[in-house]
Amino acid sequence: QVQLVESGGGLVQTGGSLRLSCVASGRTFGSYTMAWFRQAPGKEREFVAAIKWTGISTAYSDSVKARFTISRDNAKSTLYLQMNRLKPEDTAVYYCAAKLYGSSSSYAGQYDVWGQGTQVTVSS
Repeated sequence: QVQLVESGGGLVQTGGSLRLSCVASGRTFGSYTMAWFRQAPGKEREFVAAIKWTGISTAYSDSVKARFTISRDNAKSTLYLQMNRLKPEDTAVYYCAAKLYGSSSSYAGQYDVWGQGTQVTVSS
């Protein structure tokens, strides 16, 4: 199965932008439906966005829709999350996750592989 490593987190002011990356190694990246989740201190892990293994279908949580964009580059085995108009409530550790084939899902339990996470902090 794939191994996942996230990067691109950091400290940004309200209204700013960040782009997260998740590089996959191991089995064929193009076979995996990918997602981003996040977890803020004291809160449960929540779904952010997902993209089907075909790269055609995407899904977003209501809280990030129209501000975040998920994309993938199968040639580079990399998943991206472009985050614009960031808000303090976006502060969290962001995780990428993978599941072999299948439709996009907002349920963390359906994903088999997880990265170690990258911290995003949005100051007010």
